[in-house]
Amino acid sequence: MKSPGLLIATIVLAALGGTLYWSNHRKPEDSSTKAATDAAPRILALNQADMKRVEIKKKSGEEVTLEKNEAGKWQITQPKSLPADQNTVSNMLASLSALNAERLIEDKASSLEQYGLTHPALQVDITEKDAKRHELLFGDDTPAGSATFTAVKGDPRVFTVASYNKNGFDKSADDLRDKRLMTFDTDKVSRVELTAKKQTIEFGRNKEEWQIVKPGPYRAEGFQVDGLVRNLGDAKMESSGIEDEKKAAAAFVSGSPIATAKVTDVSGTQELQVRKNKDDYYAKSSAVEGVYKVSSALGTELDKSADDFRNKKLFDFGFADPEKIDIHDGAKSYSLSRSGEDWSLNGAKMDAGSVRELVAKIRDLSANKFVENGFTAAALDIAVTSNDGKRVEKVLLAKNGDRTIAKRENEPALYELSGSAVEELQKAVAEIKPSATIKK
Repeated sequence: MKSPGLLIATIVLAALGGTLYWSNHRKPEDSSTKAATDAAPRILALNQADMKRVEIKKKSGEEVTLEKNEAGKWQITQPKSLPADQNTVSNMLASLSALNAERLIEDKASSLEQYGLTHPALQVDITEKDAKRHELLFGDDTPAGSATFTAVKGDPRVFTVASYNKNGFDKSADDLRDKRLMTFDTDKVSRVELTAKKQTIEFGRNKEEWQIVKPGPYRAEGFQVDGLVRNLGDAKMESSGIEDEKKAAAAFVSGSPIATAKVTDVSGTQELQVRKNKDDYYAKSSAVEGVYKVSSALGTELDKSADDFRNKKLFDFGFADPEKIDIHDGAKSYSLSRSGEDWSLNGAKMDAGSVRELVAKIRDLSANKFVENGFTAAALDIAVTSNDGKRVEKVLLAKNGDRTIAKRENEPALYELSGSAVEELQKAVAEIKPSATIKK
C-alpha cells in the first residue's frame, strides 16, 4: 500500500506534466480572434454638418432620399418631394455620425455573404459636401437577435451593432416627413381667424397681448388664444399612406364642416379646414397637399364660440398689487392707497390684511356669462390703479333683479356676475379696519 505522501506527489507530478503538454502543443492565438476581444472601434466618424445627401435603401426595393437644400433644411426628394421633419432627421443623423460597434467580428473578412452583407437588409449611403461617399451596410441579425452584422463598403472589417441602431435608420418617407398640417412660426403669428359654430372670430396680437377684433372689439383670454395657436401648430396627420389618403379624401368630401382656421405670420396666411365624418375628423391644409385624418382633440378644440375666448375677468391687474383703489358706493367714497406694504384709507393707516381681503375680492370678479343688455344705474363703481400708475381700470356694477351686471369703462361688453357680488364687495369694504396701535 502506497503511503499518503507518495500518492500526493504522484498527483502533483501528473498535473505538471499535463500543463507542460498543453503549453507545448496549443496553437498560437489567431490575430482576428485577439482583435475581436479588444475594444471595438468606431464604425463611422462623420460631421453631421458636412452631410448633404442621405439615401436609405431596403432589400424590398423601397428607397428614401434626403437632401439638404440651400437654406440648410432637409427635404425628402424620393420617392416624392416632401418636407422633412427636421428634428427626426437630425436625431437620426446624430446617431449615424458617431456609430460605434459592439464587437469587431473579423478584421479582414474573406466573405460577406455569411453575414448577410452581400445583399444587405438595409443600406444607408451618406454623401458629404466634398462629394465623399460612405455606404453603410446592415446584414443579418446575430443568432441571439440582439445585434446586427454591419460593415462599410470598401472596408474589410465586419462588426456587430445593437439592433436598435439598425432600427433607427430603417425609416420610410412617412417616418421622416414633416407631419404638421400648418407650418407657421408660432412666435411670429400676428393674426388668427376661426370660423366655427356659424360665427367668424378674428384675433389680433399687439406685442404679446391678444385682442378679439371680430365679432366685436372684446378683451381676449390670452391663455385660450395661445392654446388655439398651439393646437393648430401641433395639428398632425395621423396617417399618410396612399390608401389612407384616398379614404380620408372621400370622408372629408362627405363630412360635416366643423371649423376653418386661418393663421397669418411673417411668411403669409395658411388655412386649415376640419370636417367630421361619423366619429372621425379629417383636415385639409393649404400648406400640405392632400387630406388627412386628424385627432378628435383637434376637432373639439376648434369647435368653439367667441365667448370661449373672451376674458371673463373684470380687472386685468392680476396678481400684481395695485397702488390705489377708489370705490364709490352711493354717497359713500373710499380712497385706498398703498406705500410699500402699508395701506391707508383717506390718509389713515389701515390693517393690511383686511385690505388684502378686499383686493382679493376685486381681483376675483369674473363673469358667469356675457349679456347684451340689463345694465341700469350703477350701484357701485371701482377704479383700480396698478402697474406703477400706468394702468387705470374702472368697473361699474349694477343690480338687476337677482343678477349683477357689470361693464368696464369705455368698453361695450356687459358681464353678468353672481347676484350677491355687490353685497360681498360692500361687506369687504365695511370690514376694513384701522391698523392696530401699539400700547406702551
